[in-house]
Amino acid sequence: MAKDLIYVVHKHYASHLHYDLRLEMDGVLKSWAVPKGPSLDSKAKRLAVEVDDHDLEYADFEGEIPEGMYGAGKVEIWDKGTYHLIKREPNLIEFEAKGKKMTGAWTLVHIKGREPGDKGKNWLLIRKKNG
Repeated sequence: MAKDLIYVVHKHYASHLHYDLRLEMDGVLKSWAVPKGPSLDSKAKRLAVEVDDHDLEYADFEGEIPEGMYGAGKVEIWDKGTYHLIKREPNLIEFEAKGKKMTGAWTLVHIKGREPGDKGKNWLLIRKKNG
């Protein structure tokens, strides 16, 4: 049986308020910027833009990223817990989160961007219906 992995959602007050979903995978935190934050409504689909991986230690980070550095601004933990990976394919990640806010099954679906210069980093984050 696969072990539970860590996840964290950072609330990031950078140039624009957004949330960063980070899932422990391959020894790092795979990360997505979610502009509107995760929705607990299973009918809502949230844009999640893949960003650079972070070290596992970053899961505990809260504080201020100094002015002039990439991502400058306040970072706080919005939610944190463990998750169980259900399925991982190149264009699909399904997981079950066990946190205070994000509970139950979630899906990340890779989508092709419509914007010129899109580098294939756009995903949708969807909470699956429980039951």
